[in-house]
Amino acid sequence: MATPFTTYKLIVLYMLQNSENDLTNSQISEFILDREYTNYFHLQQAISELVETDLLEKQTVSNTSYYHISEEGRKTLSYFENELSSDIKQEVHEYLKTRGCQIPERILMPADYYETPQGGYAVRCQLIEKNTSLLDLNISAPNREAARSICRNWAKKSQDIYATIMEELL
Repeated sequence: MATPFTTYKLIVLYMLQNSENDLTNSQISEFILDREYTNYFHLQQAISELVETDLLEKQTVSNTSYYHISEEGRKTLSYFENELSSDIKQEVHEYLKTRGCQIPERILMPADYYETPQGGYAVRCQLIEKNTSLLDLNISAPNREAARSICRNWAKKSQDIYATIMEELL
């Protein structure tokens, strides 16, 4: 039988694995605190430990933290998912379903490359949240393979790049 603290972690992992979108700290907190599974302090400690152990990935955009389950988190949950009761699992599914329209729109991170008139390559990388452009970046690339690589990596790195730019400029 899992300890209560372990159960809180498993609930968070289960929520994120079954959510179509990344969840904010407030969405996770709403579910767990409304059902009085634990208090806010213990929940934040559990989330912090999940991030520190790389079971969750945290991205911060415009002062809002978004959580995403990592591949390691999925593996861990697959080993211990049976520790969660079917009642808790059902509550998670109901919460995610009823809050479906309230889950924030996913942040869009389009990236595309094109050949320039001079024969080189350029990449346009964007970060869009709720139809508002947060970042629109055009980068020259030395060749097609580099342009493709930039496009592939943009989704993984865009929010960190945005945070770094904002940190440097503010």
